[in-house]
Amino acid sequence: MAASSTMVPLGTPAADFSLPALDGRTVARDDFAAAPALLVAFLCNHCPYVRHVEHAFGELVNEFPDLAVVGICSNSPEIVPSDGPDGLRAQVARTGWAFPYLIDGDQSVGRAYRAACTPDFFLFNSERELAYRGAMDESTPGNRKPVTGNLLRGAIASVLAGKPVPEPHRASMGCSIKWATGHD
Repeated sequence: MAASSTMVPLGTPAADFSLPALDGRTVARDDFAAAPALLVAFLCNHCPYVRHVEHAFGELVNEFPDLAVVGICSNSPEIVPSDGPDGLRAQVARTGWAFPYLIDGDQSVGRAYRAACTPDFFLFNSERELAYRGAMDESTPGNRKPVTGNLLRGAIASVLAGKPVPEPHRASMGCSIKWATGHD
């Protein structure tokens, strides 16, 4: 089912997290404390909206070596088995993503960030205050608009330059987070 991001208020602090990565290590928000900006991307393997942008997303974040990036999958693999660790590893192999990809097994981080869909992007400045939330660009599967990454690219460039991201921000659209029973 398609959903839009909740457009969390700008200035909201980045919620803390410490989650297992696909490579077996534990990755925490504070591991990125020295980075001038942090992009938290809620992603998954099965969603056609994510698959529509996944290669361009990987290329886009690689343009910004100073940007800290973390992908988080909050979907319940009980509901969507392909969003379990094996499916996420296949996605990394398919896309070549180099950033840590974390598994939010109890879905607490997705709830703390108020993630609503995949993909859902949350960009934080050096103070870890929310500076941008929303879409990568105007493209969605089937709308025939090209995947450019222009909205997210512009937001990242602004934040890295110490400038606010001009509003309005376009809400991200994608598959709703697949919450386990009792988490929705």
